[in-house]
Amino acid sequence: MLTLQVIIWVLALSILPFVCTIWLLRKVLRRRRPPLAPPGRHVAFFHPYCNAGGGGERVLWTAICALAERYPHHALTVYTGDAEPDDVIVQRALTRFGLHLPPAVRFVRLRSRWLLEPTLYPVLTLLGQALGSVLVGLEALLRFLPDVYIDSMGYGFTLPVFGALGGCRVACYVHYPTISDDMLQAVTSGQRAFNNRAQYARRASLRRLKLYYYRLFALAYRIVGRAAHVVLVNSSWTRGHVEAVWRRPERVRTVYPPCDLGRLRQVPLAGPRTRSVLSVAQFRPEKDHMLQLLSFALLMKQYASEMTDLKLLLVGGCRDAGDKARVEALKESARELGILDQVEFHINVSFDELLELYGRALVGIHTMKNEHFGIGIVEMMAAGVVVVAHCSGGPLLDIVDTSEAGRTGYLAATEEQYARCVHQIVTADEHQLMGIRTRARQSCARFGQKPFEEGFLRGCQKLLEP
Repeated sequence: MLTLQVIIWVLALSILPFVCTIWLLRKVLRRRRPPLAPPGRHVAFFHPYCNAGGGGERVLWTAICALAERYPHHALTVYTGDAEPDDVIVQRALTRFGLHLPPAVRFVRLRSRWLLEPTLYPVLTLLGQALGSVLVGLEALLRFLPDVYIDSMGYGFTLPVFGALGGCRVACYVHYPTISDDMLQAVTSGQRAFNNRAQYARRASLRRLKLYYYRLFALAYRIVGRAAHVVLVNSSWTRGHVEAVWRRPERVRTVYPPCDLGRLRQVPLAGPRTRSVLSVAQFRPEKDHMLQLLSFALLMKQYASEMTDLKLLLVGGCRDAGDKARVEALKESARELGILDQVEFHINVSFDELLELYGRALVGIHTMKNEHFGIGIVEMMAAGVVVVAHCSGGPLLDIVDTSEAGRTGYLAATEEQYARCVHQIVTADEHQLMGIRTRARQSCARFGQKPFEEGFLRGCQKLLEP
């Protein structure tokens, strides 16, 4: 009994200096913040790639605009690693999304963002990025300590940094869970995927090791996820996986991401459209642009006489050198498949340019498996582009209706299915296409900017108000 008491006292005395250090650090950091008159709060978003111009950035800027309008007394901050000047970031939000950011938004630069790059961790990538995000989160905490912390980019391991160490109220908007049951199943079954390389898919011993690693990582992800007081997710698919991993269903709320439908709904549904297949997705591995090239090449081969003037338009953002290299690899693949003359690449386009592409495309294609939501799919549907999306994730559960009576688009999984669906759309009569376009546009109302703003503010209300 005496030995146990000694152990307890030794542990207590060991922990006490750490606790005191954290308490003093909080005091110092809070005194460094600009004072706010009650009931003002400092609200900070963790979004290291805020200038990327993708769907996640639309969520960030729309949330900030909504907060500034509802709570003008709050001070809003964005942690970012982007080196561009503030006015360039603000202008990009305007040209890409048509959003006027509040003039008071503040940017805190993170010099350690390079620790988040997946290329830095050729093995144990998930673990490396998780530990890297903790270090980047610590830098953010030391540079500025807010009252409310919101992770808007999916770095769940930063949540306890601000919750436990910083004493902040913590929320997160989850676009895609860092690990999910689907990833575990892919390893178990030996299925090859962008996050399960061929050598792991083929060898049983390596599969077992990777499965143990994933399970341990999932346990750690569950622990850090519990630091969030509010969890917002972007789709039914994401909600199911987050609830399964974090096991806190009472804290989870589905808030569909904002889609700028105003100008898209002004695009005429009737009228001439060019014979083109449009893809809108950042050039990242999980978007599986290669499947688009393969299905398009198959389409051109099987229906050559009917598809002579068909074009494939690949539109997306390039964040870094890795994305640019991926585009060059796709161009080389298109050349090898013999379709380079029928493929166009549009990189980092403005919203006005994207709107023009939406207005003239006949078919939309989206090939990411288990896409968490699919803002690009909704935008295409609102603009009258008939979509073919992957039969999984958000497109399957939330967006696309494939019933004959209520069809708003098509779903596919293989290159053969994609080719068949695109051919069916291209050769369909205008009356049939108008029915699909009309229903698709009507179904998009639930994904507008206003429903997102209301859902986001309602979900975070208990953190933002006294």
